[in-house]
Amino acid sequence: MGIPFIAPNEPLPPPHAALREPNGLLAYGFDLSLPRLLEAYRHGIFPWFNAGEPVLWWSPDPRMVLHPAAFKRSRSLQKRLRRRDYSLRVDTAFAAVMDACAAPRARQAGTWILPVMREAYTALFDAGYAHSVEVWMDDALVGGVYGVCIGRAFFGESMFSRVPDASKIALTHLCVQLADWDFGPIDCQMETPHLASLGAVPVARSEFLAGLAQHVTAPPAPWGELFG
Repeated sequence: MGIPFIAPNEPLPPPHAALREPNGLLAYGFDLSLPRLLEAYRHGIFPWFNAGEPVLWWSPDPRMVLHPAAFKRSRSLQKRLRRRDYSLRVDTAFAAVMDACAAPRARQAGTWILPVMREAYTALFDAGYAHSVEVWMDDALVGGVYGVCIGRAFFGESMFSRVPDASKIALTHLCVQLADWDFGPIDCQMETPHLASLGAVPVARSEFLAGLAQHVTAPPAPWGELFG
């Protein structure tokens, strides 16, 4: 594969050792334990792989990030936010949000949110390192976003909508709260046109890692409090 195999008792390589093509591919292995995931995220590395593949570890350059204050709200989203015909909940349906994000989507073949990933990120959630922001309408879960949080760094993983703009509603409230808590930029991992349309921008991996080193060591945020 041209990349090193990492046994469970070995540390991950440094991010700068990642390949240029495919961009960011760093190592492979079979360990998705809680300690391994925390090690990876603290160093700007994340897992991403398909069914039938080993665990592939990535750290792309550039890195796509979204500064909370730079999130773009379309006119339709602003109108929907003013209607407030939804309720917002935090960490009440983490597994359901992951399941919804893993569900088949139009023009998308398969999902990277495999059962082994759901199990691993549920362990992160149980340990207080993963969170879901959920949008509910008439007691039905209609949208949400989930990600990993270490210190004052948030790593966005995926989001979903069952009604128009529901995922963006969740992201709006998440951005407002993270800005209030003095978080760094949200890690969006890979560059895509959709993320760019929301205000995300690519930054050099070195710049991303320098900021990350400060934010992952900051005091944890009070996720037990309700969002404003």
